[in-house]
Amino acid sequence: MRLDKLSWAEFVREAEKQRTGLFDCLLNHEAAQLEMDKAAVLARLSSLLDIMEESARYGLTGVRSNSGLTGGSAKKMAEAFADAEKAESLALLGPLASDAVLYATAVAECNAAMGRIVAAPTAGASGIVPGVLLALKKHYNLGRAALAEGLMVAGVIGEVIADRATLAGATGGCQAECGSGAAMAAGAAVYLLGGDGRQIDTAVSIVFKNVLGLVCDPVAGLVEVPCIKRNAGCTVQALLAAQMALLGITSFIPADEAIDAMERVGRSLPHGLRETAEGGMATTPTAQAWAKKYFGK
Repeated sequence: MRLDKLSWAEFVREAEKQRTGLFDCLLNHEAAQLEMDKAAVLARLSSLLDIMEESARYGLTGVRSNSGLTGGSAKKMAEAFADAEKAESLALLGPLASDAVLYATAVAECNAAMGRIVAAPTAGASGIVPGVLLALKKHYNLGRAALAEGLMVAGVIGEVIADRATLAGATGGCQAECGSGAAMAAGAAVYLLGGDGRQIDTAVSIVFKNVLGLVCDPVAGLVEVPCIKRNAGCTVQALLAAQMALLGITSFIPADEAIDAMERVGRSLPHGLRETAEGGMATTPTAQAWAKKYFGK
């Protein structure tokens, strides 16, 4: 068993020890890992943000998946929010969270329709990080440089999760996919709104507390149901965790240990609940009837 796994707490301690900003510490790490200079890393982050924005725009056109099972939800939400009267009566989450859910759904629908997305950290969880980042951009007027820094924070959190546990639904269930996406997005949100490394630690931990045991159960094996709406739900989890951390609420369990717990739970999940379409929502009568009809064609 490796004893030198990546640790978010160690990144925070190292930044404090060097008396550098957390972002500089993370950027130095990524530049070394990728064997790229820091300017090239930042340019790459900016290009990923471009793709995320393109994915959201495509999803908002009302695109449908090739199977016909999903699509159009993001466009429907956007049209409802554009109606001032309807938006006021139905925006139960508030404007920022509602927009985050909108963008997350759009990107997830783009993915289901075979559009171009950023796996953040996976295709099935691709809507959560852009959902949060694009909503923060809109409501806090964040520039490209700031968003790139937030994406860097999200990326390193994902790297820690991948090293300590897994990002694959087939290995750890959806807690490892959408859960990790939410943890990454929560950390980015805390950073972008002025939080420090320890508050990011708290946000990551809170997310995993709330999604621990989340199964991966795609209907007919397609990354559509319940995946798209799960992206939307985990976007709200990310904002909840970020808000609690920014308010000074702390987590009894640190992020590294929460990630380790997620890994242990993932190993314990039955085979049927790890992306095999042999359990959960995939085995409901409606899902099985649709799958039989679809593949029968």
